[in-house]
Amino acid sequence: MTSEYDAWVPDSSSQPERPKQLPDSFEIPSALPSVLARVFAFSAIVAGSLCGGLMGFALGRLQWGTDGDLWVFLVTCLGSVTTSVGVAIVAVLVLRAMSEWNDVASAKARRKI
Repeated sequence: MTSEYDAWVPDSSSQPERPKQLPDSFEIPSALPSVLARVFAFSAIVAGSLCGGLMGFALGRLQWGTDGDLWVFLVTCLGSVTTSVGVAIVAVLVLRAMSEWNDVASAKARRKI
């Protein structure tokens, strides 16, 4: 018994698969900041680490003079690591804020159109 909905459906395995072509204007939205912003953030972390190391070295030399080279080295490393972690936290917060500002700016631009 056939009904009006019976139809011949070709077997999908007999047809070659065509690769899906994406249009040229198709871009996947990304929350990543620009490369330039990431480079500036990384260089700020390195500069902060160097400054923290220099401050730790100066503090260690004031405290122990030339006698405690190990302590001076440890304070230098501690100052460098502490400062780089602090600058990294600030850099991440700034990059996130930049991302949010871009979202707000694009939303305002869409409303004006």
